[in-house]
Parts: sequence; structure tokens; C-alpha cells
Amino acid sequence: MAVHLPVVSADAAPSAEPATPRRRHPEWLRVPMPGGDGYQALRRMVKELGLHTVCQSASCPNIGECWNHRALTIMILGDICTRSCRFCDVATGRPLPVDEGEPARVATMLAALELNHTVITSVDRDDLSDGGASIWAATLHACHEAAPNMTIEVLVPDFKGALADVDSVLAANPDVFAHNLETVPRLSREVRVQARYDRSYAVLRHARERGALVKTGLMLGLGETREELGEVIDQLGELGLTILTLGQYLQPSKKHLEVARYVHPDEFAELKQYALGRGIAHVESGPLVRSSYHAEGQAHLIRRLQADHGAIGFASRR
Repeated sequence: MAVHLPVVSADAAPSAEPATPRRRHPEWLRVPMPGGDGYQALRRMVKELGLHTVCQSASCPNIGECWNHRALTIMILGDICTRSCRFCDVATGRPLPVDEGEPARVATMLAALELNHTVITSVDRDDLSDGGASIWAATLHACHEAAPNMTIEVLVPDFKGALADVDSVLAANPDVFAHNLETVPRLSREVRVQARYDRSYAVLRHARERGALVKTGLMLGLGETREELGEVIDQLGELGLTILTLGQYLQPSKKHLEVARYVHPDEFAELKQYALGRGIAHVESGPLVRSSYHAEGQAHLIRRLQADHGAIGFASRR
């Protein structure tokens, strides 16, 4: 079929420069389209219970793999975030009122899945006086009651640095307390517009001092240097971090930050060994790694570490 182009006269104004094509992902970042019976069944369950997942809202590339293994990350407090981080695909705006029935529905679903371990996260709710900490606590209590043998990792916001709100979550005995630094200090303000690196680090330090197993994640490919990454990993080792995830940043849309570079899998492997050498107990490092990647396989590790360190969580609930 012929394609007809518009005719432009010689004296017409010059056209705008063509948009720069988006860089193609390297081979190691290509994943199959999500599908399969397990994926479809989990998708129906999430929809029927009126729940949200970060897997869908943040356009995670691993959704097909994870959901077919019944591994998902529930996102509480709605699906509209009050912040506008320049890397994140979760919708930004004015959230709906808090859904007081959400904790019970989350517990119902996770109990039905009979999981050994799960991850729960949330949008930022800066519109709430406690940042949503009370709903976090209610969700944890409901899940502990419905699925007492399941370990739970919470991936929380920074609560604007309000440590009393952090304590409300910790008092509900999560098994892993996670909060993502996302990037190195130099790039933090550009990447996480309303957040601060020092405030996030203080939240992690506080949780560790309260006896929690702590976890954080970093995205690579935003313009950070190897030296900067080494400094952050050193700092996290000194903190006593339990789990670290390192993954490739991928641009969700043209409105988001561009990828500065694609990090080769060999470099991810080197960084993993470096982090383990700094005393971090478990490291997931690779191009497709995200905050919750392979978290479902860490239940035995978490229980062993809780026993070894007397950490809050499953051991203290028995």
C-alpha cells in the first residue's frame, strides 16, 4: 500500500526536528509478554477484591514470571501517589479517601494464596497526618491473623521522616522493613523530587536500631558513578543492612527520566560480590531485579537471620 506524504512548499517554515528515537533495550533486558494460567488467575483475584499491585501500577517487567509463581506485591492505600518521582510510573494526584476495609481484603487474598512470604508496599500519602501508618499497622495485624506462618516484608515510604509513624509500622512486627534509597545522594533530588537521601537513610537506620531486618534498593543507569555506588554500599554495610537489590532503571515513558546507560550483567555480578564483601547478608543484583524480585524465596533466610540476630518479626510473634 502506498504511503502519501504531505507536500511542503519551498517557502514553507521548516519543520521541527524529528524526535530522537528511544534507545532500544539490549538483549539481556527482553522478557516475554505476561500470560499463562497462573497469571490470569491472580489477575482475576486482584480485580475481584478491588486491590492494587505495584506490579501493574509501576509497569514491572517481571510481572509474568512472578505472577505465574503466585508472587506479587500488594500496594495499599490506593493507587494514586501524592509524589511525582521522575522514575516511577505510579499515577500522581489527589488520592481517594482511605479505604478502611482494605486491610481485611489484603489478608483474605494473601491467606488464600497460601504463601510462605509476601511483600506489601504503598503509595506515598503525604495528605494523611500519619502518612498512612495506621493502615499499614492494621494490614499487618490482619495478615498475621489470617496467615500466621507467612513472613511479610513491608516496602514503606519515608513518612516525611516522622519516626513515630515508622514505629507504628515496626510495632506491628513486619519480618523485613524495606525502604528504597533508589539512587546515590548526588542524583537523589532529581530522581525523587519530594524526597531526601539523608531522610531515607535515617528511616533505615532507625528501623535497624529498633531491631528490624532492613532492606533497600538502588536503580542503576541514571548517571551514577562506580565510586558513588561503592560509597553507598559501604555506608549500607556499616548500617547493618540485611538485603540489597540492584537493578537497571528503565524509562516508563517519555515523561520520565531518560536512561543514561545500560549496565551489563557482568557489572551487576561484580557489585553483588562487592556488597556481600561489605557484610550485607543477601544481594539480588541484575538488570531485571526490582525491589521484590525473588523475595518469595527468602522466607528461610529471613527466619534464620531473625533467630541469629533476635530481630523483630516472625520469631517475636511465636
